[in-house]
Amino acid sequence: MKNIVYIFLVLALVSCSNKEVLLPQVDRTIVATVEDHSPIYMFFETKENDTLVDLNRKNSISSTNWIFNIDKRLPLKLVIPEVIKMQAKKSGSMHKNAESQNYFSYSDSIHKKLAFVPFTKIKYVLGKPQFGIQIYFSKNDKIIVIENQDKSQTEVKKEKLFEYLLSIPGNKANKYIFCHDLKSNYQKFIRNNVYIAELQLQIPVMNLTNEEYIY
Repeated sequence: MKNIVYIFLVLALVSCSNKEVLLPQVDRTIVATVEDHSPIYMFFETKENDTLVDLNRKNSISSTNWIFNIDKRLPLKLVIPEVIKMQAKKSGSMHKNAESQNYFSYSDSIHKKLAFVPFTKIKYVLGKPQFGIQIYFSKNDKIIVIENQDKSQTEVKKEKLFEYLLSIPGNKANKYIFCHDLKSNYQKFIRNNVYIAELQLQIPVMNLTNEEYIY
């Protein structure tokens, strides 16, 4: 059985009920292991010319950590509404455990192993923020910084982003808000989330919100 699991990880696949999820691939690990978890699956399906998401949450237990195994080909516009619903379901359960976490799974393409990025405290919002400095990840793999005071937009390279954010003037501490292109696919979303998890370690907590916007 262990050998079968390793093969699945190398191929970046997880399976459930004879269906397979093609996982996103990123070249680093944020969280390596998650204990006491329940799997949630979002399968990629097509019907005629339409892309559909098939959600399987049969084995989700509210008192455990939840791992979201989502096919990388799915568009973000289909994934995020389902994630929001599942977050609400867990939050509203009488059996929930305040210590349990939510994670997105992906494949570490360098080490050929399963990895996870946490999103327990993140509230996803469909729409544009009305305050703060937006860090917008476009479907074209660009990072656009939008300063809401004057609506100016600046494209910034990943390696220069932290330095650029620090250079933005403000009368008080700037609030930074991460935003995602609704037209992106899930692969890009996870890659950007891994990057965000690393970037957040450099930004003081007081400058961050727990909301991420998708539009």
